Amino acid sequence: MGDNTNRSLTTTQYVDGVRQGDRSILSRAITLIESNAEHHQQQAQQVLYELLGHAGNSIRLGLTGVPGAGKSTFIETLGLRLIERGHRVAVIAVDPSSSLSKGSILGDKTRMELLSQRDEAFIRPSPSGGALGGVARKTRETIHVFEAAGYDTVIVETIGVGQSEIAVRSMVDFFCVLLIAGAGDELQGIKRGVIELADALVINKADGDNLKAAQRAQQYYQQALQLLTPATAGWEPPVLLASALKGTGIDEVWAAVEDYVTRMKGSGQFNRRRTCQARDWLHSMLRERVLQRFYEHPTIAPVLPEIERQVTEGTLPVTAAVWKLLDEYHGR
Repeated sequence: MGDNTNRSLTTTQYVDGVRQGDRSILSRAITLIESNAEHHQQQAQQVLYELLGHAGNSIRLGLTGVPGAGKSTFIETLGLRLIERGHRVAVIAVDPSSSLSKGSILGDKTRMELLSQRDEAFIRPSPSGGALGGVARKTRETIHVFEAAGYDTVIVETIGVGQSEIAVRSMVDFFCVLLIAGAGDELQGIKRGVIELADALVINKADGDNLKAAQRAQQYYQQALQLLTPATAGWEPPVLLASALKGTGIDEVWAAVEDYVTRMKGSGQFNRRRTCQARDWLHSMLRERVLQRFYEHPTIAPVLPEIERQVTEGTLPVTAAVWKLLDEYHGR
């Protein structure tokens, strides 16, 4: 496949290469999906359409955590443990703020050096493009490509704390929040809104002198979770202790994931969630595209600055301004 590196590929070459697990073509297929160029997007959608029947056969695991919680080490340790069990692992690192802090994700990739060297693993940073919506689309579609390539475990890591967690929660089966003890709740940056998204909380770095503090934190979060509505009906999120550095507690975390998947598939909740996620994604993408087309419409661009001026000066009510713009859009 080396002769393909300097020329464009056909849709069939992309599809066949991904299905055969060709790492070079897999990487290029993801780059195609990430491109905002219209002709690239057209081909990317053709590739995705052809791969759709081969996607969906993985466990999608979302992972977030406070800075310093050891996310990269945790993912690497978990990934290596899963490979030992015969799994193939793909990691997608999402960071909507990466346009402001270039290099941080690639830094995470280099910190997963052992995992990235394994043929059974593929680590891919997901560029933000400056918009969370773009992250959501590219990440969802990248998940499908990884699944079509035979990766049975896809880990989506979000670096920041905030809206990115909500976006990742909406595209994974199981959402795990990584915490550390002794940082103080006010410093953790993990508040109720993020905790409510979790299917499991993991107190990392639970080893050595920090073990007792981790055990206290475990009790604290177990009590806190009793006051919250679980993210998934019929599932009580466990609070687990782990040390990614020592390799302890990792098997227990994965056992919780497997237990969750088994129980949710048995109740039908697993497929219902994926169905709802696909429907919500459709409407989200539709809103994004309609809004984009509205602002790009030739009748809107010329009149928008004047209407904005009138609104900011208080001479035109906002609702009236909206109706006026919609009338312009519809040519009335």
